[in-house]
Amino acid sequence: MFAMEIRCRALLFDMDGVLVDSTPAVARVWTTWASKFGFAPADVVRQAHGRPSIETIRELLPSADHHAEDLAIQKAEIEDLEDVVALPGATELVSALPADRFAVVTSATRALAVVRLRAAGFAIPKHLVTSSDIERGKPDPEPYLQGAQILGLSPAGCVVIEDAPAGIQSGKAAGSRALALRTTTADPALQAAGADWIVTDCSKIRLQPVDGDSDLLLDLL
Repeated sequence: MFAMEIRCRALLFDMDGVLVDSTPAVARVWTTWASKFGFAPADVVRQAHGRPSIETIRELLPSADHHAEDLAIQKAEIEDLEDVVALPGATELVSALPADRFAVVTSATRALAVVRLRAAGFAIPKHLVTSSDIERGKPDPEPYLQGAQILGLSPAGCVVIEDAPAGIQSGKAAGSRALALRTTTADPALQAAGADWIVTDCSKIRLQPVDGDSDLLLDLL
C-alpha cells in the first residue's frame, strides 16, 4: 500500500546523497583537508555537506587563497572515485522519467558532477545545474530557481529531492516542495530544514506511467 501520492510537473534531483553515493569519498577528501589545517574532520565534513566547497573554505579560512584551495579540493574529489555508486532506486527512477521532466541540481562543479555521474553509471542528463553555473550556492534559492527555469517551469510545479538541510532550504526558498531522503541526514534535521515528505531513498518512490504532457504522479512507499 502506498503512503502518499505526489503530483508535480517535474523533479529536481540533488546528486550526492540522492542519486550518487559519494559519502565515503567526500569524507576522505575533507578529512585530509581538515587535518592539514587543524580543524576537526567530522565538523568540517558536516559543514561541507550539500554546499559548494568554496563556501566552506571561505568560512573556515577567510584569509586563504580560496580559489587555489577550491581547485585542490576539486582535484582530490575527481581523483577519488572509489566506491562511488548509484544509490538504491536512483537509476530506475531517473530512467523512467522523460528527459524534459527532470534536472539534476548539484553543489558539485560541472567537472566533478560529470565524473561522479558516469562513475555511478548514469548518462549525463540533458538538464544539469552545477556550482559552475551559479553565483550563490545552496541554501540560497538560485540553484533550484535555475533548475526550474531550464525546464521552462515554475518552481512551484517542481518537487526537489534532497538529502541535505542546505539543499532542502534552497528548494523551499525557491518555492518548490521538498522530498527528503534519509541517506545522509537524520529526520529531525530534515524536518527542521522544511522537508514536506521524508523517505528512506529513491527505492521508496514509484513513478506512475507518464502520459504525454500530464502531471507526474509519484507514490511514496
